[in-house]
Amino acid sequence: MRVVIADDSVLLREGLSRLLAEAGIETVASVGDGQALEIAVAEHRPDLALIDIRMPPTFTHEGALAATRLRAAWPEMGILLLSQSIESRYALELAPLHPTGFGYLLKDRVLNVGMLVDTVERVAGGGTVLDPDIIAHFLNRHAGRERLSELTAREREVLALLAQGRSNAAVARQLVLTEKTVESHIASIFSKLQLLAEPDDHRRVLAVRAWLDT
Repeated sequence: MRVVIADDSVLLREGLSRLLAEAGIETVASVGDGQALEIAVAEHRPDLALIDIRMPPTFTHEGALAATRLRAAWPEMGILLLSQSIESRYALELAPLHPTGFGYLLKDRVLNVGMLVDTVERVAGGGTVLDPDIIAHFLNRHAGRERLSELTAREREVLALLAQGRSNAAVARQLVLTEKTVESHIASIFSKLQLLAEPDDHRRVLAVRAWLDT
């Protein structure tokens, strides 16, 4: 797998590159701003771009805007956003419109090498992975929305774990349930969100999109 890393911190870029290299993931370019990122992607055609939301010159949302342009130009490339804090205004504009091949992690999570590598592989493979703290934020923020109001508390927990890219077996382990019970909850979620007659993998993405969509 080949990735491009975009972050204004040289130390973080080098650290991420080393961590990924240990897992056999090649960093083909490491840049410090959005313009250099777009040039690097066009040149190297990576499988995934890791992008800091706040980059020069204003350190507000340049990374998120660059990610939006990259998604339009290279829709098959995975996008993994990194942020010091929850940046809901810009960062999650990508998720409702293009939920596949998208991830969003808080930077604290990259210290967990296993989670970082797992996230990179899932997103590059077309999955959707969101930081647990971001999921909690949006579940709380949208708790009263009509489309989600019919979900039970347990179904919300299952949906949150689906948003992290978890398999049925992983959800079962996390919630101390049987896989059959998890399958039942997922079927209920699909039904209540009116996600019918689609392949299950696609419906999982649409279910995540349902509560991200504003």
